[in-house]
Amino acid sequence: MITLSLPSPAQPLLPPSSKTLNPSRQNIIPPSDSRKNPNFEPLKNRLIRQLDVGHLRHAISTLDLMTQQNAPPDLTTYSILLKSCIRFRNFQLGKLVHRKLIQSGLELDSVVLNTLISLYSKCGDTETARSIFEEMGSRRDLVSWSAIVSCYANNNMEWQAICTFLDMLELGFYPNEYYFMAMIRACSNAKYSWIGEIIYGSVLKTGYFEADICVGCELIDMFAKSSGDLGSAYKVYEKMPERSLVTWTLMITRFAQLGCARDAIDMFLDMEFSGYAPDRFTYSSVLSACTELGLLALGKQLHSRVICFGLALDVCVGCSLVNMYAKCAADGLVDDSRKAFDRMPAHNVMSWTTIITAYVQSGECDKEAIELFCRMISGEQVYAYAVKLGLASVNCVGNSLISMYAKSGRMEDARKAFDILFEKNLVSYNAIVDGYAKNMKSEETFLLFNEIAATGIGINAFTFASLLSGAACIGAMGKGEQIHGQLLKEGFESNQCICNALISMYSRCGNIDSAFQVFDQMEDRNVISWTSMITGFAKHGFAARVLEMFRKMLKTGTKPNEITFVAVLSACSHVGLISEGRKHFNSMYEVHGIVPRMEHYACMVDLLGRSGHLVEAMEFINSMPFMADALVWRTLLGACRVYGNTELGKHAAEMILEQEPDDPAAYILLSNLHASAGQWRDVAKIRTSMKEQNLIKEAGYSWIEVENTVHRFHVGDTSHPQAWEIYRELDQLAAKIKEMGYIPDTDFVLHDVEEEQKEQFLFQHSEKIAVAYGIISTTPSKPIRIFKNLRVCGDCHTALKYISMATEREIVVRDSNRFHHMMNGVCSCNDYW
Repeated sequence: MITLSLPSPAQPLLPPSSKTLNPSRQNIIPPSDSRKNPNFEPLKNRLIRQLDVGHLRHAISTLDLMTQQNAPPDLTTYSILLKSCIRFRNFQLGKLVHRKLIQSGLELDSVVLNTLISLYSKCGDTETARSIFEEMGSRRDLVSWSAIVSCYANNNMEWQAICTFLDMLELGFYPNEYYFMAMIRACSNAKYSWIGEIIYGSVLKTGYFEADICVGCELIDMFAKSSGDLGSAYKVYEKMPERSLVTWTLMITRFAQLGCARDAIDMFLDMEFSGYAPDRFTYSSVLSACTELGLLALGKQLHSRVICFGLALDVCVGCSLVNMYAKCAADGLVDDSRKAFDRMPAHNVMSWTTIITAYVQSGECDKEAIELFCRMISGEQVYAYAVKLGLASVNCVGNSLISMYAKSGRMEDARKAFDILFEKNLVSYNAIVDGYAKNMKSEETFLLFNEIAATGIGINAFTFASLLSGAACIGAMGKGEQIHGQLLKEGFESNQCICNALISMYSRCGNIDSAFQVFDQMEDRNVISWTSMITGFAKHGFAARVLEMFRKMLKTGTKPNEITFVAVLSACSHVGLISEGRKHFNSMYEVHGIVPRMEHYACMVDLLGRSGHLVEAMEFINSMPFMADALVWRTLLGACRVYGNTELGKHAAEMILEQEPDDPAAYILLSNLHASAGQWRDVAKIRTSMKEQNLIKEAGYSWIEVENTVHRFHVGDTSHPQAWEIYRELDQLAAKIKEMGYIPDTDFVLHDVEEEQKEQFLFQHSEKIAVAYGIISTTPSKPIRIFKNLRVCGDCHTALKYISMATEREIVVRDSNRFHHMMNGVCSCNDYW
């Protein structure tokens, strides 16, 4: 525990004269021959003019010329040149100037040394910056201390910044506004936010809060970044005696980023009434807020103003416009979004990803999406050029490359781009962690989490959200709970983004009660919060709670989106609420102005198909306003398999293969349909056709997490170290449940073999193996949670209900469609699935 004791006079303080440790610059003058040389002043003036127009290399040539003509540059010349290198962010030239300065033999004063600290800080070379600072000795002044603290704060070395601050206080120096800003930046994270609040108090007491507007901006950012505390951030904003465009834009941006879109728009309007003219950053943030709220009309007005003020060609504004038109288009079309994209003079990863996603989600523009994707990944040429120039190891370039590859699913290339980075920052780690999580590579995600912790870089809300997504993908609730505990320690428990990720994690891991507890404790909910909870209840088959939650959501004034309706329609499908499903489907456009997309039509086909209304489902498909895709036909084919309608099933399979000729799932479903009807010749034909086309069926497997380790099982798996104990438990379970009335349903063995062999096949299914392992590896009081990549088979569903009764254990199964909660021989799905 450290104690901070800061000076607190009523007025801004300067260091007492007795503590002025830097020598006077007048004591160090250029050599006399340099001053006498008539070429000195003209050459120096030429160098300054070159710097004014950004010609750094010409200026260095002039520097060399001064030496050659016996008019060596003085410290002032070197200082101006170093500052120009920093201003134009040409750090390599700055290092070259430093080497020339050392060769000059001039004795360096504190002004030049402070500039050198800033140079090495800006290029991330903290070790050289620290070395220069330490070698200064008595030449250190307040600027030196501010420079090194800024160096640490800007390079993720927050603790070193805080310790250096304490060292400075002990030496009797008094912080100024620049020093305070660096310290506030160092405390802009959950770990040190409590120190930041102490600094805030000192800033108020010393008067620097009123003296410098930038101090207030740093404080706003500190509260927003460290814990998402927009309330405290806004209080700082209100206390500021003077505000600038930067202040307004910062507050609008933080509101938009942290889920308070309506507040962002209100503040934008207040800003306009106060006479401030928005810039590109302001417009970008307020357009994002319009997107969040679905306010397309307001967004269009802003678009007109952006064009009038000449900001429409800016890449940040352009990305926001593309995103807004893509997400707010009432008719589901992307024409306006594409127009905004095409008018952008330059594109980044975000603009490419936004427009490609828009085409994919429209449900009927896959070809355009693929063409755009091919154009985007021509960025490999950019990668090769970046490597050639040595820029691939630079943070900003490397991080963009990681994002580009991760978003296109090429994680091996993303990892190469990550590994080549010379110095990784939090953005680098976030990009690769999020990529692994979204590409279902959870083990790599958690390994990177440990690596981040070891580096001491720190973790922000985005990192935690990605980690929770990784845990949710594989149902690793133990890992998820560990991450939950960690984020509580870091002070993120009230962060809206984190809470939404927690709801999703717990519900997808099978613990819907914990998911609802997180939701119930949220003070501020957005459409994602409501939709995550509604989706969770839908996946668990709790249709009544879905409909109740949806009604509550509408009462709060929260506008549902497309994903909300997918969850509501799925819930109706899981329990056969046909009339309720129709009502909500019709209300999408009539009440909420949302045009149904392909996934909504697929939900309705599923609703009708599950209920056995196959002909009506077919009529519904024929009435669709656009051609049904493979998803819709696959849904119908699955229903035909359940109800044994071979004729309609064949038609559905043909429609799938017409659109996706290489889809093995269609062949498998059709083969299973024939097998269940005993039509083995047709089964043989289909399987032969698959072999000829080299189509491989996705292997079914199940997994279970025990003591933070995920154990995966395939059908008939004997590779597990405890395989003998598992199969012994399976034999005992088989005997028990048969005595209780279980009869193996051999119709689910889709092979032409003897009945006895079919029974053996049934008890080698992966979900049964996983449950047996769960029984021998977990305490009786804990639910057994297993996960399967495909739909659980009917016989396994029946057997697991009997096992729950025989062992008096709760068994929770998550398959590709939904959750099944089994207890005392009863499943939450009521055998309607």
